[in-house]
Amino acid sequence: MKTSTSVRELQFRHGTLTPGSRIVPEEVPIAFSFGGSTHAVMMASPAEFEDFAVGFCLTEGIIGAREEIDSIEVVAAGDGVDVQIGLVDASAEALTSRRRQMAGPVGCGLCGIESIEQAVRVVRELPEQGLRLTPADVVDALHLLGQAQVLNRETRAVHGAGFYVPGIGLVAMREDVGRHNALDKLVGAVLRGGHAGSDGAVVVTSRLSVEMVQKAAMLGSPVLIAISAPTALAIRTAEAANMTLVAIARGEDFEIFTKPERIQAGAVSDVA
Repeated sequence: MKTSTSVRELQFRHGTLTPGSRIVPEEVPIAFSFGGSTHAVMMASPAEFEDFAVGFCLTEGIIGAREEIDSIEVVAAGDGVDVQIGLVDASAEALTSRRRQMAGPVGCGLCGIESIEQAVRVVRELPEQGLRLTPADVVDALHLLGQAQVLNRETRAVHGAGFYVPGIGLVAMREDVGRHNALDKLVGAVLRGGHAGSDGAVVVTSRLSVEMVQKAAMLGSPVLIAISAPTALAIRTAEAANMTLVAIARGEDFEIFTKPERIQAGAVSDVA
């Protein structure tokens, strides 16, 4: 399926309307189905369906490891796509039980979430040891992410999410019209590529809402870097998860909101 298309438009420039064209991203409904029943439908860029399925299943708590998915089949469904996911027996039974406990329609805007408590869940605490970055790594991660965003250079309308490993660079990158989708696709790409989430930092082009922190933590990445700002709940959740939150990263400048010890930048100045 095409991820972008050229459309006609009228451009208003210097007080004059002239005919023109622009490349815009495609967006289609993508359903995730288990055992013949649809669990969620996402509006997303029509690409990397298998990565999307694996990442969605992990970050939504449907599986705990890639091996719990037995099969993935991508089926065209009218104007969209139905991704039919087969789970190993234990995971399939757990999902069936979870559905039975749903009291009514989902109203909080998060797919697969049955309660307010689940929406603001505190994710597992990440270990103190392990990944360390330098300020140069943070700058390099954002630079490499921008270079890798082919679809965004075409359209200027999609988000990007990358996985940065110090000393190696960007080992995976995914784009999507939705920031959550881009991160889910990245999580799937990292798992399917055989990488450990603890070995690298997640870097994104969007703001940091709580769901972005939750998804990065489910991957096991201890550092989350973003171009834009975090929400207060995202900061509190990152602190509880022992995650380093780096945001407003532009050029060579950035701000650290939680667990600054993972960024080896020297002593902190007392000058305000």
